[in-house]
Amino acid sequence: MATPIMPQGTAVWLIENTALTFEQIAQFCGLHTLEVQALADEQTSAGMIGVDPVKLGQLTQEEIDRCSSDPSAVLALAPPKFATISKKKSKRKYTPLLKRQERPDAIAWLIKFYPEMTDAAVCSLVSTTKSTVASIRNRTHSRINELKPKDPVLLGFCSQMELDAAISEIKQKEE
Repeated sequence: MATPIMPQGTAVWLIENTALTFEQIAQFCGLHTLEVQALADEQTSAGMIGVDPVKLGQLTQEEIDRCSSDPSAVLALAPPKFATISKKKSKRKYTPLLKRQERPDAIAWLIKFYPEMTDAAVCSLVSTTKSTVASIRNRTHSRINELKPKDPVLLGFCSQMELDAAISEIKQKEE
C-alpha cells in the first residue's frame, strides 16, 4: 500500500485533528501502532509540525469522516488530482571521468555481440562519437589492446529497454 508524503507529520496532524484510531492512522501512514501512540503522547513528536493530508490532496475530508464513524474502516489515499507528468527524454547527463574510461569497453561489447549494429545506434546507446566507434570497429583505437568488452547496461550507459529496442531494430532490418 502506498503511504503519504511525510508519514510522521501526517500522523501528527491526524492525531490532533481527527477522531481516528491509532490503528487506522498507523495503517494509513505505514507506521507501527506504538509509533503513533508515541507521537500522540509527544514522546517523539516534540515540536513536530503536522502535515495536512487534505491540503496536499492525499486524503479527502469525506474519507476521514467515513473512517471516523467506523473504527474498522481503512483509510485510502485519494487519487491524484493531476495526471503524472511523463519524464521527457533529456540529453545525457554528465559522465564522470572514470565512467568515460569504461565507454570504449561498452562499445567493444556492442560491436562484439552485435556487429551489424550501426555506428549511429552505438553512438546513441553509449553517448559517444562516430569516430570512437569507428576506431574500435577498425581496431585502430589507442587502447585497443587494453579493452575488455563489458555490458553497457551494467556500466550504466544505457537502460536494458534502450538496448532491447536497438536489438529489435536490428532484427527487423534483417527480416
